[in-house]
Amino acid sequence: MAMVRKAGWFVVVAVMMAGWMGVLGSVRGVAEAGVIASTLSDAGSRAEDMAKVQSFLENKVVVQKLIDYGVSPAEAMAKVKAMSAQDLHRLASLTDRAAAGADDGVGLLIGLAILIILIIVIFKLMNKEIVVR
Repeated sequence: MAMVRKAGWFVVVAVMMAGWMGVLGSVRGVAEAGVIASTLSDAGSRAEDMAKVQSFLENKVVVQKLIDYGVSPAEAMAKVKAMSAQDLHRLASLTDRAAAGADDGVGLLIGLAILIILIIVIFKLMNKEIVVR
């Protein structure tokens, strides 16, 4: 290590990196602030939120879970219609997240395929043979 430090290129690289870090450290980011509206600005958003929640409640997995918990889909829809606009909007945003997580196992299959390929690559790098019978 001492021999590397005495090399001329090491000093040049160290000075360049220190200078670059000094430049990056002196650049400041800009912070922006604003006021968030506390009410819903769009009158049509309640209808859009109601459509999102209704389509989510019509999903067969959700219907089965409602039945498992002892709630009929009609009762659930009646409760949704009685919600305030803010609560309905919150529920609609949660259904977006839940729908994004329900990919019917495609992500699982892709993950398994990547895992199998990774195992094969590791065995090939270790000069091991894989025999499938």
